[in-house]
Amino acid sequence: MASNALFGSNIKLLRGRRGRSQEEVAIGLEVKRSSWSGYENGTAEPPFDLLVRISNYFKVSIDKLLKEDLTQLSESQLGILERGGDIDLNGRRLRVLATTVDRSDRENIELVSEKAKAGYAAGYADPEYISVLPAFQMPFLSRDRKYRTFQISGDSMPPVSDGSWVTGEYIQNWNTLRNGQPYIIITKEDGIVFKVVYDQLKEKGTLLLCSTNPLYSPYEVAISDVLEIWKFVHFISHELPEPNLTRDDLTRSVMDLRKEVGQLRLSMERQGRLAL
Repeated sequence: MASNALFGSNIKLLRGRRGRSQEEVAIGLEVKRSSWSGYENGTAEPPFDLLVRISNYFKVSIDKLLKEDLTQLSESQLGILERGGDIDLNGRRLRVLATTVDRSDRENIELVSEKAKAGYAAGYADPEYISVLPAFQMPFLSRDRKYRTFQISGDSMPPVSDGSWVTGEYIQNWNTLRNGQPYIIITKEDGIVFKVVYDQLKEKGTLLLCSTNPLYSPYEVAISDVLEIWKFVHFISHELPEPNLTRDDLTRSVMDLRKEVGQLRLSMERQGRLAL
Protein backbone atom coordinates (compact mmCIF):
# COMPACT_ATOMS: atom_id res chain seq x y z
CA MET A 1 0.00 0.00 0.00
CA ALA A 2 2.93 2.34 0.74
CA SER A 3 4.24 1.91 -2.81
CA ASN A 4 0.72 2.55 -4.13
CA ALA A 5 0.60 5.77 -2.11
CA LEU A 6 4.00 6.89 -3.47
CA PHE A 7 2.95 6.08 -7.03
CA GLY A 8 -0.34 7.91 -6.51
CA SER A 9 1.41 10.97 -5.13
CA ASN A 10 3.80 11.03 -8.11
CA ILE A 11 1.16 10.81 -10.84
CA LYS A 12 -0.99 13.37 -9.05
CA LEU A 13 1.99 15.76 -8.98
CA LEU A 14 2.80 15.22 -12.66
CA ARG A 15 -0.83 15.65 -13.69
CA GLY A 16 -1.17 18.85 -11.67
CA ARG A 17 1.99 20.36 -13.11
CA ARG A 18 0.58 19.79 -16.59
CA GLY A 19 -2.60 21.58 -15.61
CA ARG A 20 -4.83 18.64 -16.56
CA SER A 21 -7.87 17.29 -14.81
CA GLN A 22 -8.33 13.66 -13.80
CA GLU A 23 -10.93 13.36 -16.56
CA GLU A 24 -8.51 14.63 -19.23
CA VAL A 25 -5.74 12.24 -18.20
CA ALA A 26 -8.20 9.33 -17.94
CA ILE A 27 -9.42 10.00 -21.49
CA GLY A 28 -5.84 10.28 -22.75
CA LEU A 29 -4.97 6.91 -21.21
CA GLU A 30 -8.32 5.30 -22.09
CA VAL A 31 -9.29 4.43 -18.50
CA LYS A 32 -12.27 5.29 -16.34
CA ARG A 33 -12.03 8.47 -14.32
CA SER A 34 -12.95 6.53 -11.17
CA SER A 35 -10.07 4.13 -11.82
CA TRP A 36 -7.62 7.01 -12.26
CA SER A 37 -8.87 8.59 -9.03
CA GLY A 38 -8.16 5.30 -7.26
CA TYR A 39 -4.59 5.23 -8.61
CA GLU A 40 -3.93 8.76 -7.39
CA ASN A 41 -5.44 8.02 -3.97
CA GLY A 42 -3.37 4.86 -3.60
CA THR A 43 -6.43 2.63 -3.22
CA ALA A 44 -5.97 0.87 -6.56
CA GLU A 45 -3.04 -0.50 -8.54
CA PRO A 46 -2.86 -0.23 -12.35
CA PRO A 47 -2.11 -3.34 -14.43
CA PHE A 48 1.35 -3.53 -15.96
CA ASP A 49 0.27 -2.57 -19.49
CA LEU A 50 -1.38 0.58 -18.14
CA LEU A 51 1.70 1.31 -16.02
CA VAL A 52 3.75 1.32 -19.22
CA ARG A 53 1.28 3.71 -20.87
CA ILE A 54 1.38 6.02 -17.84
CA SER A 55 5.20 6.01 -17.98
CA ASN A 56 5.11 6.94 -21.67
CA TYR A 57 2.42 9.56 -21.08
CA PHE A 58 4.45 11.45 -18.48
CA LYS A 59 7.85 10.51 -20.02
CA VAL A 60 9.08 9.26 -16.64
CA SER A 61 10.49 5.77 -16.07
CA ILE A 62 8.39 3.16 -14.26
CA ASP A 63 11.19 2.75 -11.73
CA LYS A 64 11.03 6.45 -10.87
CA LEU A 65 7.24 6.49 -10.67
CA LEU A 66 7.19 3.56 -8.25
CA LYS A 67 10.29 4.12 -6.12
CA GLU A 68 11.21 7.82 -6.00
CA ASP A 69 9.27 10.58 -4.24
CA LEU A 70 9.05 13.19 -6.97
CA THR A 71 7.69 15.77 -4.51
CA GLN A 72 11.21 15.92 -3.03
CA LEU A 73 12.82 16.97 -6.29
CA SER A 74 13.76 20.58 -6.92
CA GLU A 75 11.94 22.69 -9.48
CA SER A 76 14.88 22.39 -11.89
CA GLN A 77 15.00 18.59 -11.53
CA LEU A 78 11.25 18.33 -12.15
CA GLY A 79 11.63 20.60 -15.16
CA ILE A 80 14.24 18.28 -16.66
CA LEU A 81 11.94 15.31 -16.08
CA GLU A 82 9.03 17.02 -17.80
CA ARG A 83 11.18 17.85 -20.84
CA GLY A 84 11.87 14.16 -21.35
CA GLY A 85 15.16 14.20 -19.49
CA ASP A 86 14.66 11.28 -17.12
CA ILE A 87 18.42 11.25 -16.70
CA ASP A 88 20.62 10.32 -13.76
CA LEU A 89 22.81 13.44 -13.87
CA ASN A 90 24.75 12.60 -10.71
CA GLY A 91 25.67 9.11 -11.86
CA ARG A 92 24.26 7.54 -8.70
CA ARG A 93 23.08 4.68 -10.87
CA LEU A 94 26.35 3.38 -12.28
CA ARG A 95 26.61 4.33 -15.94
CA VAL A 96 27.37 1.47 -18.29
CA LEU A 97 30.97 1.87 -19.42
CA ALA A 98 32.57 -0.95 -21.36
CA THR A 99 36.35 -0.91 -20.96
CA THR A 100 39.47 -3.00 -21.44
CA VAL A 101 42.57 -3.67 -19.31
CA ASP A 102 46.16 -4.64 -20.04
CA ARG A 103 48.05 -7.65 -18.69
CA SER A 104 48.77 -5.77 -15.46
CA ASP A 105 45.04 -5.16 -14.98
CA ARG A 106 45.44 -1.44 -15.70
CA GLU A 107 42.68 0.23 -17.68
CA ASN A 108 43.62 0.88 -21.27
CA ILE A 109 43.03 4.02 -23.28
CA GLU A 110 40.97 2.82 -26.21
CA LEU A 111 41.41 4.52 -29.58
CA VAL A 112 38.27 5.43 -31.56
CA SER A 113 39.40 6.17 -35.10
CA GLU A 114 37.46 7.98 -37.81
CA LYS A 115 36.32 4.61 -39.20
CA ALA A 116 35.16 3.40 -35.78
CA LYS A 117 33.29 6.63 -34.96
CA ALA A 118 30.27 5.70 -37.07
CA GLY A 119 29.40 2.77 -34.84
CA TYR A 120 30.43 4.18 -31.49
CA ALA A 121 27.03 5.61 -30.49
CA ALA A 122 25.52 2.15 -30.98
CA GLY A 123 28.39 0.11 -29.56
CA TYR A 124 29.74 2.31 -26.73
CA ALA A 125 28.21 0.02 -24.06
CA ASP A 126 29.00 -3.24 -25.88
CA PRO A 127 32.10 -4.98 -24.43
CA GLU A 128 32.65 -6.82 -27.73
CA TYR A 129 32.73 -3.55 -29.71
CA ILE A 130 35.10 -1.91 -27.23
CA SER A 131 37.35 -4.98 -27.06
CA VAL A 132 38.31 -4.76 -30.76
CA LEU A 133 39.38 -1.09 -30.54
CA PRO A 134 43.14 -0.42 -30.51
CA ALA A 135 44.35 0.27 -26.97
CA PHE A 136 47.45 1.82 -25.41
CA GLN A 137 48.79 3.43 -22.22
CA MET A 138 49.91 6.96 -21.38
CA PRO A 139 52.12 6.75 -18.27
CA PHE A 140 51.75 10.45 -17.44
CA LEU A 141 47.97 10.17 -16.96
CA SER A 142 46.35 9.22 -13.64
CA ARG A 143 45.66 5.52 -13.11
CA ASP A 144 42.62 6.41 -10.99
CA ARG A 145 40.68 7.83 -13.92
CA LYS A 146 39.30 6.46 -17.16
CA TYR A 147 40.46 7.90 -20.49
CA ARG A 148 39.59 7.34 -24.14
CA THR A 149 40.98 8.90 -27.32
CA PHE A 150 38.82 9.97 -30.26
CA GLN A 151 39.85 11.07 -33.74
CA ILE A 152 38.27 14.42 -34.57
CA SER A 153 37.21 15.52 -38.05
CA GLY A 154 36.51 18.98 -39.42
CA ASP A 155 37.79 22.49 -38.75
CA SER A 156 35.31 23.69 -36.10
CA MET A 157 37.69 23.54 -33.11
CA PRO A 158 41.04 25.20 -33.90
CA PRO A 159 43.82 24.85 -32.92
CA VAL A 160 42.69 21.19 -32.95
CA SER A 161 42.93 20.37 -36.65
CA ASP A 162 41.15 17.82 -38.81
CA GLY A 163 42.33 14.29 -38.05
CA SER A 164 43.72 15.11 -34.59
CA TRP A 165 43.46 12.66 -31.70
CA VAL A 166 41.69 14.09 -28.64
CA THR A 167 41.91 12.32 -25.29
CA GLY A 168 39.12 12.74 -22.75
CA GLU A 169 38.55 11.80 -19.12
CA TYR A 170 35.28 9.99 -18.44
CA ILE A 171 32.72 12.08 -16.53
CA GLN A 172 30.41 10.12 -14.23
CA ASN A 173 28.66 13.11 -12.62
CA TRP A 174 27.31 15.45 -15.30
CA ASN A 175 26.62 18.13 -12.70
CA THR A 176 30.39 18.78 -12.56
CA LEU A 177 30.53 20.25 -16.08
CA ARG A 178 32.36 23.58 -16.19
CA ASN A 179 31.07 26.27 -18.53
CA GLY A 180 33.36 27.32 -21.34
CA GLN A 181 35.48 24.15 -21.22
CA PRO A 182 35.95 21.66 -24.09
CA TYR A 183 34.33 18.24 -23.85
CA ILE A 184 33.77 15.24 -26.09
CA ILE A 185 30.02 14.62 -26.14
CA ILE A 186 28.56 11.32 -27.38
CA THR A 187 24.99 11.83 -28.60
CA LYS A 188 22.35 9.54 -30.07
CA GLU A 189 21.80 11.77 -33.10
CA ASP A 190 25.23 13.21 -33.99
CA GLY A 191 27.55 10.58 -32.53
CA ILE A 192 30.90 12.00 -31.39
CA VAL A 193 31.22 15.79 -31.21
CA PHE A 194 34.04 17.87 -29.73
CA LYS A 195 32.83 21.26 -28.52
CA VAL A 196 33.07 23.95 -25.87
CA VAL A 197 30.14 23.28 -23.53
CA TYR A 198 27.79 25.52 -21.55
CA ASP A 199 25.44 24.00 -18.97
CA GLN A 200 21.75 24.86 -19.55
CA LEU A 201 20.34 21.89 -17.63
CA LYS A 202 18.44 23.89 -15.02
CA GLU A 203 16.94 26.34 -17.50
CA LYS A 204 16.25 24.17 -20.53
CA GLY A 205 17.47 20.63 -19.89
CA THR A 206 20.06 21.12 -22.64
CA LEU A 207 23.75 21.65 -23.24
CA LEU A 208 24.89 24.51 -25.48
CA LEU A 209 27.69 23.35 -27.80
CA CYS A 210 30.00 25.97 -29.26
CA SER A 211 32.92 25.88 -31.69
CA THR A 212 36.14 27.85 -31.41
CA ASN A 213 35.79 28.60 -35.14
CA PRO A 214 33.34 31.56 -35.36
CA LEU A 215 32.06 30.32 -38.72
CA TYR A 216 30.14 27.58 -36.89
CA SER A 217 27.01 28.58 -34.98
CA PRO A 218 26.34 27.29 -31.45
CA TYR A 219 23.56 24.74 -31.07
CA GLU A 220 21.72 22.96 -28.26
CA VAL A 221 21.48 19.25 -27.52
CA ALA A 222 18.90 17.79 -25.14
CA ILE A 223 20.46 16.02 -22.17
CA SER A 224 18.22 13.04 -22.94
CA ASP A 225 20.15 12.69 -26.24
CA VAL A 226 23.52 12.47 -24.46
CA LEU A 227 25.11 9.04 -23.96
CA GLU A 228 28.58 9.87 -22.61
CA ILE A 229 30.64 12.93 -21.67
CA TRP A 230 34.46 13.04 -21.69
CA LYS A 231 36.43 16.04 -20.40
CA PHE A 232 39.19 17.24 -22.71
CA VAL A 233 42.69 16.35 -21.47
CA HIS A 234 45.01 16.86 -24.44
CA PHE A 235 45.30 16.32 -28.18
CA ILE A 236 47.86 14.97 -30.66
CA SER A 237 48.04 16.52 -34.10
CA HIS A 238 50.07 16.03 -37.24
CA GLU A 239 49.85 19.78 -37.91
CA LEU A 240 51.76 22.54 -36.15
CA PRO A 241 49.40 25.26 -34.85
CA GLU A 242 49.86 28.78 -36.18
CA PRO A 243 52.43 30.53 -33.98
CA ASN A 244 51.34 33.47 -31.85
CA LEU A 245 52.87 36.85 -32.59
CA THR A 246 55.88 37.71 -30.45
CA ARG A 247 56.08 41.08 -28.74
CA ASP A 248 58.45 42.35 -31.46
CA ASP A 249 56.06 41.13 -34.17
CA LEU A 250 53.16 42.84 -32.46
CA THR A 251 55.10 46.11 -32.10
CA ARG A 252 56.09 45.96 -35.75
CA SER A 253 52.45 45.40 -36.78
CA VAL A 254 51.32 48.41 -34.75
CA MET A 255 54.02 50.60 -36.25
CA ASP A 256 53.05 49.51 -39.77
CA LEU A 257 49.41 50.30 -39.02
CA ARG A 258 50.30 53.78 -37.70
CA LYS A 259 52.37 54.41 -40.82
CA GLU A 260 49.46 53.44 -43.07
CA VAL A 261 47.08 55.70 -41.11
CA GLY A 262 49.57 58.59 -41.39
CA GLN A 263 49.91 58.13 -45.13
CA LEU A 264 46.14 58.00 -45.53
CA ARG A 265 45.72 61.20 -43.52
CA LEU A 266 48.41 62.98 -45.57
CA SER A 267 46.71 61.88 -48.79
CA MET A 268 43.34 63.22 -47.61
CA GLU A 269 44.91 66.59 -46.67
CA ARG A 270 46.47 66.91 -50.12
CA GLN A 271 43.17 66.14 -51.81
CA GLY A 272 41.52 68.82 -49.64
CA ARG A 273 44.03 71.47 -50.66
CA LEU A 274 43.62 70.57 -54.34
CA ALA A 275 39.85 70.94 -54.04
CA LEU A 276 40.33 74.49 -52.73
